[in-house]
Amino acid sequence: MKFLGRKNELEVLEREYQRDSSFVVIYGRRRVGKTTLIKEFIKGKNTLYHLATQELEQAALNRFAKSVVEFTHKPHLENIVFSDWRDLFHEIVDYKINEKKVIVIDELPYLVKINEAFPSILQYIWDEMLKDKNIMLILCGSYISMMEKYTLYHDSPLYGRRTAQIRLAPLSFNVARKGDDFETDVEQFAITGGVPKYLEFFTGNDTNKVIDEVILSKNGFLHEEPAFLLKEEVKEPITYFSILETIAKNKHKSGEIASILAVEQTSLSPYLSTLIDLGFVEKRIPITELNEEKSKKGLYYIADNFMRFWFQYLYPYKGELEIDNKQIVKEQLKKNFIENFVAFAYEDICKQIFLDFWKSGKIDFSPSKIGSYTGKRKKDGNQIDMQIDVVVVDNTNKRVFFGECKYYTKPLNSDIYFDLKNNVKNCAELLKIYKDYTFMYGIFSKSGFNERLLELAKENGNLYLIDKDKLINKE
Repeated sequence: MKFLGRKNELEVLEREYQRDSSFVVIYGRRRVGKTTLIKEFIKGKNTLYHLATQELEQAALNRFAKSVVEFTHKPHLENIVFSDWRDLFHEIVDYKINEKKVIVIDELPYLVKINEAFPSILQYIWDEMLKDKNIMLILCGSYISMMEKYTLYHDSPLYGRRTAQIRLAPLSFNVARKGDDFETDVEQFAITGGVPKYLEFFTGNDTNKVIDEVILSKNGFLHEEPAFLLKEEVKEPITYFSILETIAKNKHKSGEIASILAVEQTSLSPYLSTLIDLGFVEKRIPITELNEEKSKKGLYYIADNFMRFWFQYLYPYKGELEIDNKQIVKEQLKKNFIENFVAFAYEDICKQIFLDFWKSGKIDFSPSKIGSYTGKRKKDGNQIDMQIDVVVVDNTNKRVFFGECKYYTKPLNSDIYFDLKNNVKNCAELLKIYKDYTFMYGIFSKSGFNERLLELAKENGNLYLIDKDKLINKE
């Protein structure tokens, strides 16, 4: 798979490379492309790259010594048994003293596991040997909690040494797209969430075949992926599994989750916080909340697309899949994969598409925050539930964009627009909070629009129509 995106991250790394000395921390979930990013960056640079593994410390020293030998071209070092990390770094520093050097330690947490004092050793090495030597040090790791604890937190020996840090996120939809088939790209992104390693399996348009062979098959590469991810990061994976399973069953309030699991709501909070920190869960606060930190209206959703897919379609049928009975899962996918899963992910994709329009200057907007809205509106004298898929607030220019996302097979008609507009104008909360704001409306569709809606958009400067990922009536 060719290298995709990461323009901003490469710019950060290049900027750090131009400093006299720099200390960069790169971390993020497994499979997200950290090593690929590093290898793209170090092309043509004088680099010692070392990948740590799980082994005894002396074996780790011996392997690092081999990396030093390859970097310095000093074969006599192979005959020396090193017992101190500092001696090896002396060899690196003394090699081509006047040239810029890059040192990469990939999967740092493995070295910390074999020697908890390793961060302190690195602190000494940086402070006394590297920081004034025209050297760029890159520490990389997949264990998010360990990387933060040992490189970023205040009580870490390495705290305050870094000159930059990158928490690498999955690719955005527009970068992850593979071709001209928008529907296939949406469905595959709904499963992979833009994680590069997952995207590698989806080389064509046969999504069902990949699901069958790579995910449903008990020997498939991704069959146990969420289990591996959780076991690497947390000490009590069973509790976290239960929470994720409950959220996957559309229980989004912390009280509901606690009730189903028969635990106190207060005892649930640390687990939810950990899942949020790891990027597996997100707390969605209504966009109308002014003080998000203190809001009690947050709902919990599985943020990781693949984990959401796995807990919705695989975890409930682990017994059947263990004996290679995939049919029950295939029937569930055939019945509601598009309506219940892809359509939900499509809403997040639409938010990304809007932000791409803003960044490229296609929509005159200055986003303050983006989200969705769930509340009540007045209809026939009664209050009824309503939802708006995409809400983007521009506090600078006092504007709000309200968007509706429809993953339908037929062109959308004007009723979609009028329903959206009625939802807004009959919602007392929205009218109160955004009293002096200009309202803009957008309809996202994968199948186009009928003539009436197209005509309305031509007449209304505040109505935007987005067909797939194209802004069709304002360009």
